[in-house]
Amino acid sequence: MITHDVVIVGSGLAGLRAAIEMAGKVDVAVVSKVYPSRSHSGAAQGGVAAAMANSSDDSVESHFFDTVKGSDYLADQDAAEIMTRDAPVTITEMERLGCVFSRDEKGRIAQREFGGHSHPRACYAADRTGHALLHTLFEQSMKHKAAVTYYSEWYLLSLIYEEGSARGITMMNIRTGELEVVRAKTVLFGTGGYGRAFKITSNAFACTGDGVMTAYRAGIPLEDMEFVQFHPTGLYGQGILMSEAARGEGGYLVNGKGERFMDKYAKSKMELAPRDIVSRAEQTEINEGRGIGGKDFVHIDLRHLGREKIIERLPQIRQLAIDFLGVDCIDKPIPIQPTAHYSMGGIPVDVDCQVITDEKKTKARGFFAAGECSCVSVHGANRLGTNSLLDACVFGRRAGKAALDYTLSARHESVNEAAELGKARKRLDALLSTPETESANDIRNELKETMSNHAGVYRGAEGLLVAKAALKLLRERFKSVRVTDKGKLFNTELVEALELSNMLEYSEIIVEGALARRESRGAHARTDFPKRDDANWLKHTLARKNADGSVSLGYKPVVITKYQPEERKY
Repeated sequence: MITHDVVIVGSGLAGLRAAIEMAGKVDVAVVSKVYPSRSHSGAAQGGVAAAMANSSDDSVESHFFDTVKGSDYLADQDAAEIMTRDAPVTITEMERLGCVFSRDEKGRIAQREFGGHSHPRACYAADRTGHALLHTLFEQSMKHKAAVTYYSEWYLLSLIYEEGSARGITMMNIRTGELEVVRAKTVLFGTGGYGRAFKITSNAFACTGDGVMTAYRAGIPLEDMEFVQFHPTGLYGQGILMSEAARGEGGYLVNGKGERFMDKYAKSKMELAPRDIVSRAEQTEINEGRGIGGKDFVHIDLRHLGREKIIERLPQIRQLAIDFLGVDCIDKPIPIQPTAHYSMGGIPVDVDCQVITDEKKTKARGFFAAGECSCVSVHGANRLGTNSLLDACVFGRRAGKAALDYTLSARHESVNEAAELGKARKRLDALLSTPETESANDIRNELKETMSNHAGVYRGAEGLLVAKAALKLLRERFKSVRVTDKGKLFNTELVEALELSNMLEYSEIIVEGALARRESRGAHARTDFPKRDDANWLKHTLARKNADGSVSLGYKPVVITKYQPEERKY
């Protein structure tokens, strides 16, 4: 058994920022199924939000209001206020740690427009902002390599959670198949989102909801899982992100008739409306036959920006479009479609990132979560662009501080190593000894089709019921899934089967939450309940796992401190 004071699972912005906060003060381990610099935080492109006073009339208060409005009033306003208040300090801190931001003509950190924001407040590093932030934090963590132990390419199997206390994890070395128990005073998850359940997604292959499902199986409820954001500009057929920075710099969305169609949906903001509104607008154009050539995509047109501006500020998306579709945006518009992008739901936490276990906000001792796997909830029903990197940095730091305070006064709880290893081996052996009559690839593809067709940009009761039945059958078929590699060395087939089991189970939670929520709010758009219903649904969903494996739903109130819900117009 391995023992550390703190074990952090996940090496993206949230996990690394928390590790740096604790390094040298307690013994910290960071566990990641990928090498840290490959974490999905690095894929974020357009910017990180902060009211930096480049614009004289911008303010923290304005950022706070934009975030609450963008959330369709489901954000917890105490958390949203903390995030927006801490934003300028966070950006300054990241700059001083070495993040190379782009600069304006006055030498200040450059800021661009972004959807749903009332002022230009997206601080950026060309269109590689997440990459710049991630590598800055990873570099800084190397200063503390004597105090931080990295377990790269280890897969999380379970959370050891007993009597209301997190005591450690079990994990598998992907390279060797070795199983280990890690005992810790404190466990912190920064494991990212769960967008891989959809056919078209900007999420990396690693985004399979491992952390949220590990917590769920340990008895922790999950919050607001029905709210999955679709980004308007995924590369057609691929889902690869064409950054919102492209619209922030002035790109046009154009339908098959050559029309800039956003004036029908958000006349005051046009292409810079929040993502849920723009994605629905695109999908409506496609559904009504106004896609390009009548097909299921529209165009983002950047040609009017000019070669120099595109190469300076949007080099990555230009190269991605060239590499994957053979389209150079200097000369031609880029085919795009909505792509599953961000998970507003996740593990419920308080404003200090300590996990809560019920509607009464009972705290799980020694268990913290931050970043996309958590639900604090600053994003509510819809996240504004550039608030995700901010969330990960602000709450990664807060999680590190709170976890450190907890750890300094905590002790190691007892862990039955043999029993935990036995449970882990039993789970793996079950996958390696199935009847082997079902293809994991077939199940995965059917899952993606089901979720995209029935729980995507638009949902309705009829389609959600179809999805519920299909998912039940897929989970039954998974019991006979074929894992042909019985070896231990780099058994990626086994890892993919474990990931698929997570995807199947959290997809059921998404569908159950979406079926129950009989309204449209933010990214959750019901065709049969097209209006927001504050009287009945101004509340957060909490999903729990029943003894028979089914999902039960409860609810907790939204924290409203300053801004009363009103109609959301742009």
